[in-house]
Amino acid sequence: MKDFNVMHIAPSPEDYLNLRVEAGLSSKSVEAASIGLKNSLFAVAVYYDSTLVAMGRLIGDGGAFFQIVDIAVKPDQQGKGLGKLIMKELMGYLEQNTYPGSYVSLIADDPANKLYEQFGFAYTYPDSHGMYRKY
Repeated sequence: MKDFNVMHIAPSPEDYLNLRVEAGLSSKSVEAASIGLKNSLFAVAVYYDSTLVAMGRLIGDGGAFFQIVDIAVKPDQQGKGLGKLIMKELMGYLEQNTYPGSYVSLIADDPANKLYEQFGFAYTYPDSHGMYRKY
C-alpha cells in the first residue's frame, strides 16, 4: 500500500467518469458527475502516481441518512486490498459523523457484497426491498 496515495477529496469529473466505466460501473454525464462530486459528504480517492486507481464516496443528508456509492477499483489494481482500504476510510468517517438512529445503506453487486459483509452490512430482504428508478 505504500505506493498508493490516499486522498480525502473527490476526484476530477473526468477521472471519476473514466474509472467508473473502466471498473464496470454505469456511465454518467459530465454535468451529473460535476454536481454529484461537489455534493459528496466524504470522498476517498486512491492514486498510483497521478492516476486514479480506486475511489469511494459517501452521500446523504449528513445526519439521518448516508449512502455508500462509487466503490470502484481499476481492474488491473483489484486484489490488492484497495476496496477494503476505501471501506475502512469510509467507515472511519461514519464512526465519527453518525448519530443514534443514522441509517447507512449501499447497493451491493456480486461479488462486492462479500466485502461489505466484512464491515457489518446485512441484506434488507425480507424486511424491505431495495428499489430504484433510473433516468
